[in-house]
Amino acid sequence: MGASLGGGAGGRGRGRRRGGATSFRAMSDINVTPMVDVMLVLLIVFMVAAPLLTSGVPVDLPKSNAKALSEEENKPIEITVKKNTIYMGDTEVDTAKLVGLLGAMTEGQTDRRIYIRGDRGIPYGRIMEIIGAVNGAGFTKVALISEQEK
Repeated sequence: MGASLGGGAGGRGRGRRRGGATSFRAMSDINVTPMVDVMLVLLIVFMVAAPLLTSGVPVDLPKSNAKALSEEENKPIEITVKKNTIYMGDTEVDTAKLVGLLGAMTEGQTDRRIYIRGDRGIPYGRIMEIIGAVNGAGFTKVALISEQEK
């Protein structure tokens, strides 16, 4: 740490020999500064990229003045309803298989929160069909997702 283990001239004059000539030895310490610099750059890159990876299926959400929901310990299941397709997460799902897949994903836990994201341009009745199917399967914590107005 601060000790020198060399055979110098009695500990006086680091690296000097009796003849007056100077000799330099290679430094055997590891320089961690470049490694720390690389780690900090990687941390910043991942901090910027992480929110972009969780967006899911792009959908034009309606605007709302509702307060944001707090996140729970169990991650909610997202169902996205577009004009002709339904997605669970990022996977396209057939309407007839939606309730069966929900039951399999939640393993019978009907208290799991389910978020439904509906495109602004689809009819209201289509969203109500999905909510009715999910509610009919016994799930009671169903919420609609919208964008907050600025």
